[in-house]
Amino acid sequence: MCRLSNNLIGLFNLLTLLLSIPILITSIWLTKQSSTQCETWLQKPIIILSIFLIILSLCGFVGSCCGATWLLWLYLFVMFLLIVVTFAFTMFVFVVTNKGAGEVVSNRGYKEYRLGDYSNWLQKRVNENGTWERIRSCLQSGKLCEKFHTQFVNDTVQQFYQENLSALQSGCCKPSNDCNFTYHSPTVWNKTEGVVHSNPDCNVWDNDPNVLCFNCQACKAGLLQNLKTNWKKVSIINIIFLIFLVIVYSIGCCAFRNNRARRWK
Repeated sequence: MCRLSNNLIGLFNLLTLLLSIPILITSIWLTKQSSTQCETWLQKPIIILSIFLIILSLCGFVGSCCGATWLLWLYLFVMFLLIVVTFAFTMFVFVVTNKGAGEVVSNRGYKEYRLGDYSNWLQKRVNENGTWERIRSCLQSGKLCEKFHTQFVNDTVQQFYQENLSALQSGCCKPSNDCNFTYHSPTVWNKTEGVVHSNPDCNVWDNDPNVLCFNCQACKAGLLQNLKTNWKKVSIINIIFLIFLVIVYSIGCCAFRNNRARRWK
């Protein structure tokens, strides 16, 4: 059984190593081919994760198959930290995504989003100038609102009001329902002169395709709603991943004891 644990850890880390190498090579190649800073920024975490997995897999493989007890100890120590970090991150996600939801608007198929409805921590992060500049650049380079305009350009005003828009489309590509602007096309709305708006986003809106509502609080709220939805899905994956890590860690502990037993024979 103990020998089996060494073989299982060795096989698992060999497979992880073989998968991590092409992911790293592909990520580096995509970074060099990137045409925007946003694409480069998104590839960096994948490169870092791939390097981390390669190093960790080598430690686990050599430690379990070659009897290098100190490498296996290092592997188990990092695995323990990974379990703790994964657990803490999962709990953190549940806490910070607990608040906030779309607001149902009468006679509209879509919802609208308010930044103040979300957790203070998320609000502070998205309100940081440097952070929002990068995010806005990503949204613009990803042609979010250009695709939105193309998708609904043939809609009449009544048809448009019944569309089921995504949180980002609702927050970034059209003005708030509070503004009562006149619909001309999905991304062109005529303002009513001399009207004072209680919602500051109404003054920020601009029909310029490069501006629209990318500086609106609603756009930031739409991003947070999108982030909240994705993080909830990630949390479920994290729980499964956490159970898997605990199983691998337990097998690794058995392999570590086996290495020590062979050493003292």
